[in-house]
Amino acid sequence: MRTTIVDLLNQSVEKYSNNPFLWEKVTDEFLPTTYLETKQQAHTLAAGLMDLGVKKGDKVALLSEGRNAWIIGELGILHTGAINVPLSIKLEESNDLIFRLVHSEAQYILVSGGQLKKIRAIAGAIPEIKKVVIFDEQTEYEEKEISLAELLDRGATYLKKSSDAVDKRAKAIKSDDLANISYTSGTTADPKGIMLTHRNYTANVEQALTLMTIPPTYRTLLILPLDHCFAHVAGFYSFMASGASVGTVQSGKTGMETLKNIPINIKELKPNLLLSVPALAKSFRKNIEGGIRSQGPVVNFLFNTALKLSYSYNKEGFNKGKGLVMLKKPLLNLFDKIIFAKVREAFGGELDFFIGGGALLDIDLQRFYYAIGIPMFQGYGLSEATPIISSNGMAKHKLGSSGYLVKPMELKICDSDGKELPNFEKGEIVIKGENVMAGYYKNEKTTAETVVDGWLHTGDMGYMDNDGFLYVVGRFKSLLISSDGEKYSPEGIEESLSDNSHFIDQVVLYNNQNPYTTALIVPNKEALKRYVLRKKPHLNWDTQEAKELALNKLQRELNEYRKGGKYEGMFPERWLPAAVAVIGEPFTEQNGLVNSTMKVMRGKVEERYADRIEALYSAGAKSIENAENLEALK
Repeated sequence: MRTTIVDLLNQSVEKYSNNPFLWEKVTDEFLPTTYLETKQQAHTLAAGLMDLGVKKGDKVALLSEGRNAWIIGELGILHTGAINVPLSIKLEESNDLIFRLVHSEAQYILVSGGQLKKIRAIAGAIPEIKKVVIFDEQTEYEEKEISLAELLDRGATYLKKSSDAVDKRAKAIKSDDLANISYTSGTTADPKGIMLTHRNYTANVEQALTLMTIPPTYRTLLILPLDHCFAHVAGFYSFMASGASVGTVQSGKTGMETLKNIPINIKELKPNLLLSVPALAKSFRKNIEGGIRSQGPVVNFLFNTALKLSYSYNKEGFNKGKGLVMLKKPLLNLFDKIIFAKVREAFGGELDFFIGGGALLDIDLQRFYYAIGIPMFQGYGLSEATPIISSNGMAKHKLGSSGYLVKPMELKICDSDGKELPNFEKGEIVIKGENVMAGYYKNEKTTAETVVDGWLHTGDMGYMDNDGFLYVVGRFKSLLISSDGEKYSPEGIEESLSDNSHFIDQVVLYNNQNPYTTALIVPNKEALKRYVLRKKPHLNWDTQEAKELALNKLQRELNEYRKGGKYEGMFPERWLPAAVAVIGEPFTEQNGLVNSTMKVMRGKVEERYADRIEALYSAGAKSIENAENLEALK
């Protein structure tokens, strides 16, 4: 049955009316909102919007931190037949917001108090906006602004006069009507508005639930931005379909304060499942290892011994405990009891597994979380596919893969001529199913290039194995090209360099038909400082000698991939960087070089550091001890 999101809510309210659906902590504890209460609040909010004049097909923008009002806000918008335009709170530049609001033709905005200043700053540039609804009470309201409390009062009055008005409007919604226009991060040109229908969402929920079971008792804490469709599908809509519940992170006065609330809220809510992206996974791991180190050398030694034992026993997950390694099980159980169980307490003690989305999650991180007893199962998808295409899960998993395909959905791997390739041959991932977007808003040309005869060309490169697992290995469309025309994907090399070295945080490789590959490297300065202190305790970091020692250490880390190195043969030497520019600041969302799913935006990095890249092809550039690199370590 081709259901809408409204149908999905109604079905869940029938089955699970008294189950908690939403958890929110405003003051000192998490309080629940049941499925029935959620529906009632969404109806009141929808009635308020209808009283403001919102009609079917209107665009309503939503800019807020994760909270109950976000989810109820979207459900309210959808009950009117309008389309939600979810906006990332990470959008700092006013022109980013203006572009999305003008391009989407939004006429109304729902906004939190914390984000209101961004809307007020651009009010003069968005004359089409009729009303701005503010979630939090303000001392003063500007023209066009009203509070959420006033909107809900208007909604309650509207329903008293016409109790079935919202139901009538909701019944007129078709499954192919748009639910969201979700904007990409615009890594190369203007952001594209991805049109996702009600059926895109409900179909992807049905598909996602073929890979994982969510019992009604399950809880999750949504630590990812709610504007992204990964949080929509794997978060609140899959949980809604299962009668389970969803908590949001307590908002702080600043973004940093909210981040600090995440570990506290995890302990309080005790989630059974968490959604993650690689940046969060790495941050959690760093905190775990830091906590272990702080307990002294004995605990550190025991933890690392337990990890090694667990790695050898677990292998790639699907083949764990096979053969003689099964003899390690009793010792592993002991280590789990005395060490790993305590680590899991930091995640509330109830966490069964993570689902990882966004960029590729390296196998070392997957092995780490599997070892400590809370597997982080890699999934794969993209917004244009609403987004889930595949995932590992408790029932079926192979560490290192992007998982088993959702059903029903067709997938093929194609070469650059569109010819389908056999298993284990790399090519572009192309899919067809009810989760494929309706297109890019007001961009027919790019839509026609991306969706051909119903097949979505993802632009990602991967291959299938004989067991039905998908392996994603990089971008199909952002390949590097050497001077002889050979094309190769940089992602695997970049990830390996940063994952296998404590001294390298981020890497972007570059080659556009040049004589050799170059790299922009963001070093881990603290690790380099510790290295210099260990090697030459008398050296002051501010001296040139200390910086040269650090740069040479970076060079040796790269040389590990060449002949005689630890990772010799992992990649062809001609693809490895022959010259390196050390970058003094990390690639972040704040400086516009990382998007909201934590992927480095290659085009923007190349543009920002064009001069440094050009210099890497000049005489003497292959020596890492150059003035720019020394300066970057300040």
